[in-house]
Formats: sequence, structure tokens, C-alpha cells
Amino acid sequence: MRHLLSTLVVTGCLLTGSPAVSLAQSLPGFTLWSGVKSENQLPFRLDFGGQTNAWDRYRLRIPAKRMKFAASEFIVSYPGYYKGTFDPKKIEVRVKEKKVPVAEVDWDKENRVIKIYPQEPVPAGTDVELVFSNVKNPAFGGMFYFNCLIQTPGDVPLSRYMGTWILSIS
Repeated sequence: MRHLLSTLVVTGCLLTGSPAVSLAQSLPGFTLWSGVKSENQLPFRLDFGGQTNAWDRYRLRIPAKRMKFAASEFIVSYPGYYKGTFDPKKIEVRVKEKKVPVAEVDWDKENRVIKIYPQEPVPAGTDVELVFSNVKNPAFGGMFYFNCLIQTPGDVPLSRYMGTWILSIS
């Protein structure tokens, strides 16, 4: 079966002159030398392939095992060399695949930080997905480290590191 599939893909490339598009391009691959420990690398998906200078949707996931505390705020920082744009009105939080009402999204362009405030704290131990729609990818590709912190609810909110998404735009 695998041999047949390989033959079909190669034949398709030869007949059409273009390679078959792979969904794997939009998913995180195996990263050898990222500088981020594997246990701190968070899963993600780029719905439209992560192509330079193109529109995309980022699905930035935080597994339930990483959510050891409730979150009253999600803080996503990105590097200065990332020159893409975000649409704060098109950012949502999903918990267990259900959309959670968001009170506010604040994009601080100067400090390269996006703060997402759900109306109610997101409970600990749940799968979370931050969905960034209407993202304009940067004109030049590369590896971009998006870091995630949460603020815990309470009188003295504490910032806690959740992990890093290593996005590849090509």
C-alpha cells in the first residue's frame, strides 16, 4: 500500500510538473537544535501552510498537562524579527474545542506582545487552543519563537511560563 501511494505521488508530480502539497508543512516537525527543551515545545497548526507574505490562521495549542493552573490571561510574545500582522478582533480562545467568550485582546506592537483576556478564567487541566485568524505572515521566512505565559487569577496574579511554539514560515 505504501509503495502504491509513493508511486501515485511521484507520478502526479511528473504529470503535472508540480509537487503534491503536504499537510505536514503546516504542522510542527521534529526540531533538533532549537534551544528550547522538548518538554517546553508546544504544538500548533498553521491552517494555510505558513507561506511567506500570505494570509494564515495560527492554532496555538496548550495541552491539558501543561495547564496546571487556571488562566485569567494569556500572554503571547514573539521576536522582533517577526514582521507579520495580527487581527486582534479575530483572536479567540477555545477550551475543549469550544469557543470561550473573550473580554479583550490587546496587541502591543511596540513590545511584541498579545494579551488575551477571557471573560472567565480558563480552568486548570484543560486543553486550550488560541486561534489567531487573519494573520498576515511575514514577507521573509524563518523560524519564529512564540512564547506563552498565563496569569493566574487572584489578588496577586502570577505569570507562569507555559512553553514555546516554534513556527516555521517558508
